[in-house]
Amino acid sequence: SAALSFGGYDGTNYLATTEAYDGTAWSAGGALNTARELLAGVGTQSAALSFGGYNGANLATTEAYNGTAWTVGGALATARRALAGAGTQSAALSFGGYVAGAVATTEAYDGTVWSAGGDLNTARYFLAGVGTQTAALSFGGNISATEAYNGTVWSVGGSLNTPRNRLAGAGTQSAALSFGGYTTAVVATTEAYDGTVWSAGGDLNTARQLLAGAGTQTAALSFGGYDGTNYLATTESYTVAP
Repeated sequence: SAALSFGGYDGTNYLATTEAYDGTAWSAGGALNTARELLAGVGTQSAALSFGGYNGANLATTEAYNGTAWTVGGALATARRALAGAGTQSAALSFGGYVAGAVATTEAYDGTVWSAGGDLNTARYFLAGVGTQTAALSFGGNISATEAYNGTVWSVGGSLNTPRNRLAGAGTQSAALSFGGYTTAVVATTEAYDGTVWSAGGDLNTARQLLAGAGTQTAALSFGGYDGTNYLATTESYTVAP
């Protein structure tokens, strides 16, 4: 009920567009300073962080949002696209991505600068991430593996039942949700993680890849994406009955 979308690609242009969701409708917010796609983001609607991405070149750009406008922050040490993130505006984590190939790079942000963290066990890109800076979860990408981060090192967890990339996620390290993505085709697959294993959830109504997500395992939001033919404005909410 309080989500933020930013950046992307519409088939022609790299976008700086920001929109805020109130649970019913999206409204325009302040544009990013640097238009880009394949970026990552963390935080809340009024205290968000965007980092990395691509606009013809891999970017190290970081920007912070206060609910109205974006301001430039400290650059990533490694410019990359198709990365994932976890955490908050002042305690963020970036991991994985693509430089000239898949990377395992992890960096932690303190609100001002990025510093090196423990590398992923398996380099990958087009992955998803949820959680906090010291309790993050990474999953999917160009492999199916799940890894959990304790603030220092990544450890291997249960693999997705449906290996996929270009997916989205919501939730926490021990209560995560993965949805959408691409296998050999665009999929609507949803899976829930309990900290050990992934189990099947209710499929998206519209199969898509390169989408974004927000919220929790039992109250998630999916938005945007690409169905293999068209770029989408579709928004879906996910709920699990108590």
